[in-house]
Amino acid sequence: MKYFTIVIIGVLLLLTTPASAEDHYVRMLNSDADKNYMVFEPAVLQVAVGDTVNFVSISAGHNSKSVLTPGGATPWKGKMNEQISVTLDTPGVYIYECTPHAMMAMVGVIKVGDAKVGEATKLFADKYKTRFVTNKDRLDGYLNE
Repeated sequence: MKYFTIVIIGVLLLLTTPASAEDHYVRMLNSDADKNYMVFEPAVLQVAVGDTVNFVSISAGHNSKSVLTPGGATPWKGKMNEQISVTLDTPGVYIYECTPHAMMAMVGVIKVGDAKVGEATKLFADKYKTRFVTNKDRLDGYLNE
């Protein structure tokens, strides 16, 4: 009877444990190996629902702040020069920025689940990118990946 109880408890634990989510790391950089300035690396991620994205400050003066999240998702705003971890539980397309370098198009895109870039996201991006002084096509390129 004791063995049977242990087996039942083990099975119940396996059934109640969520599927293992993955950790992803995005580096916040002044420049990458290709001499692109003010970038997140990687700038575009495809992740599963429940995965965590860790924004790591490699170069000083950066943060990560969501500027577009799917309905029902929790927005985030990291502090300057600090790592922030964001668990993405809502499927959809997320756009984020480095607040002080947004005008230089220091932005990134995360697609959660099987999300596709829809018209609402494209309309948001068209309006949002009018703030860019440099790298004006960067966000469009990311959304098209």
